[in-house]
Amino acid sequence: MAKKNRKKRPWIQKLLNRYRLVVIDEKTFEERFYFRLSRLNIIIVVFLFVSLITSAAILSIAYSSLKEFIPGYTSTKLRKDAIENSFALDSISRLFQKQDNYIKSIRSALMGNTEWDSVSKINYILSPANPSINLPETVAVDSILRTEVLQEDKYNVVENPNGNVKFLLYPPAKGVISQGYNPELKHFAIDVVLEKNTPIKSVAEGTVIFSEWSAETGYVIILEHAHDLLTVYKHNSSLNKEQGDIVSAGEVIAAAGNTGELSTGWHLHFELWANGYPMDPTNFIDFSEE
Repeated sequence: MAKKNRKKRPWIQKLLNRYRLVVIDEKTFEERFYFRLSRLNIIIVVFLFVSLITSAAILSIAYSSLKEFIPGYTSTKLRKDAIENSFALDSISRLFQKQDNYIKSIRSALMGNTEWDSVSKINYILSPANPSINLPETVAVDSILRTEVLQEDKYNVVENPNGNVKFLLYPPAKGVISQGYNPELKHFAIDVVLEKNTPIKSVAEGTVIFSEWSAETGYVIILEHAHDLLTVYKHNSSLNKEQGDIVSAGEVIAAAGNTGELSTGWHLHFELWANGYPMDPTNFIDFSEE
């Protein structure tokens, strides 16, 4: 043990031995200043200096644009563009879904069919037994209509989603309802008995998106209104408006008729659609004659 200690002492002693580092004027050989150092002090100082430089380099790369020059790191611009593209793609997807639902609602209005499960679900959601349920975005307008129905002033008024503008629905014609809204029988409309050539009016301001003859339903006209509402008027004897025309609320758009293979008399087949779902028009429009 004594021999081992003797071997270790010279090495430790070398680390602890102090040296003087003197700075001398070259011309006068005058001593300017000096440092007292040891090998251990130099090792510690070098270690701290290297650690400081390494930490500064890591922080500079991690929190600055310098990391973009390191392979494997994406640039800030690329990541920003990727995030913006992700939001844009989500918006496009929502818009596409909305347009697809809109096209399906027009097709369903023309063909007179839709999925019974969807109608049942919407009717259940809007039933009085579920007054506090949170409605999805696709039936937002329907919820607004239902809220107005529950009020004393039941008919004709539909609240704008902004809450400060009221959207009125006027009766297209008044008369006896021969067949009511019955989704179970896929009759997504009401049939109003009318005299021949009774004027058919637009329930609200809108744009004509379809005005043509159909073998089954005769002269058909479809209007698009605000808040994703569609109104359909079938079995007319004649049409007063063409596709692309803008009409006002209460403006005459057709004349009551008995056209089409499915017609059983002089009447108006009227449908109301909101966000691609058929609605019972009698909940929002008063068809009774005063």
